[in-house]
Amino acid sequence: GADPSEARSIRERVPPLLTDLYQFTMAYAYWRTGRHREPAVFELFFRDNPFGGGFSLFAGLHDCLLFLRSFRFTDQDVDFLRSVLPPATDPAFFEFLRGLDCSGVTLRSVPEGTVVFARVPLMEVAGPLAVVQLLETSLLCLVNYASLVCSNAARFRLAAGPRRRLLEMGLRRAQGPDGGLTASRYTYIGGFDLTSNVQAGFLFGTPVAGTMAHSYVTSFTSLEEVWPQTLVAANGDPDPVDFISLTKGWLSRVCELLGAESGKIREGELAAFLSYAIAYPHNFLPVIDSYSVGCSGLLNFCAVALALSELGYRPVGVRLDSGDLCSQSVDVRRVFKLCNEHFSVSTFDSLIIVGTNNISEQSMAELNKKENEIDVVGVGTHLVTCTKQPSLGCVYKLVEVRGRPTMKISEDPQKSTVPGRKAVYRLMDTEGHPFLDLVCLAVEPPPQVGVPLSYRLLGDDSVHSVTPAQVTCLRQEVFTRGEVTHPLCSAKETRAKVQVSLQSLHPRHKRLQDPDSYTVALSEKVHKLVTEIRRGSSNDSNFLWAN
Repeated sequence: GADPSEARSIRERVPPLLTDLYQFTMAYAYWRTGRHREPAVFELFFRDNPFGGGFSLFAGLHDCLLFLRSFRFTDQDVDFLRSVLPPATDPAFFEFLRGLDCSGVTLRSVPEGTVVFARVPLMEVAGPLAVVQLLETSLLCLVNYASLVCSNAARFRLAAGPRRRLLEMGLRRAQGPDGGLTASRYTYIGGFDLTSNVQAGFLFGTPVAGTMAHSYVTSFTSLEEVWPQTLVAANGDPDPVDFISLTKGWLSRVCELLGAESGKIREGELAAFLSYAIAYPHNFLPVIDSYSVGCSGLLNFCAVALALSELGYRPVGVRLDSGDLCSQSVDVRRVFKLCNEHFSVSTFDSLIIVGTNNISEQSMAELNKKENEIDVVGVGTHLVTCTKQPSLGCVYKLVEVRGRPTMKISEDPQKSTVPGRKAVYRLMDTEGHPFLDLVCLAVEPPPQVGVPLSYRLLGDDSVHSVTPAQVTCLRQEVFTRGEVTHPLCSAKETRAKVQVSLQSLHPRHKRLQDPDSYTVALSEKVHKLVTEIRRGSSNDSNFLWAN
């Protein structure tokens, strides 16, 4: 379930005024005509798969449910609306708004974390016309970016392969505080392991990580700044050890082993590493490229890490943040192995190398083609800002009112909608890979396993036929007359669902470059309805000549 703080946070993040003004002017006009209580059905979908890819992930449902559950206008909301709506607005309308909630609304939806495709109706919102109209902008705002950034994260995960750990660290580049939080939350769901964002950890339980920036390293200039200068051994021996002398001894042995000149080693960097190691002997993972990795950073790290190991601690690893991460990581790993063999310290076997440096989906994919030793990749800007495509373009369209199907025909065929209340079925082949999503009218019987069925493609009149090996109903009723009727999943559960959903998808639809396009089809009955309404619209002008 949702805890009270979540409900409170949704009211703060998405109050009912977080919508477009025209929703209120339409609601008023419906109310004025006495149509505000007519049963209406809207659908939410997007028109193209994002990032030139073959799929998207559906995310944001959890927030939509909390939003619907707490949807109510306060006195202050209504007072403000009085001041911005045209003066002709009947005062009784504001009383109507004051009593409005979602007790008449029902939501059918694809489960959060499901792989979805363009033009499939993901959510169906049914209820009194004025209310479901007022929900449009807020629901789109909750689904659009969440689904986009979640899909982006899934692409980074596919590019990285299953074993590498991924850290999201884009908060400072994100589109404002809410964009940053949304990114941290949904990139975790999309397949990242960690975030740098502390508030995301607090709100959503996302695992957080981070140790130090270059500013910490460059703030030190000499060993005199290291304080305290001693460290007690991990085994609890009470006598403090002079940690600076211990490390200096190790440093000269490391220089000797690697044939390095001690003259190029930065004293300030060593002081920074020592101070951090004394503060956090169990969590030593410095950034080693503030000056020079080969001439200073790596040597200083090895010396401090060897001193920690001698005292029974396990150093964690290093971070590289500039230059050719692949070749540097190979050099760093080679030095770790040398130290391990030469000084026989097993802790150097399990040191991790973190790479962070303007990583894009493309550079992530290239990591797999080059020899490298990077265990964890940190991604910021390209992940959270979705540089390849800034919006998913979800839309919310009326498909039925008073039980009558409605359709937007539009000057632009791409923007026309599919009328009527629908059911969506996902058809699988004998291997369990989905190969077709079938959009039917809600009243039609579902497709049967092993029974051939004919279907049409949008904007194509030819008839195709297929026989499914498995059929699933894609959407569930998740909110019924004001109540959440489906258990809310934790971020961790949704994250697992994403991986299961992606694994079932055939590799040809998952390819990051030039994927095969997945079939989204209309049943014969839907096709017939579209044709009838299109035909009807050309005969509609007769009303002008009727008596």
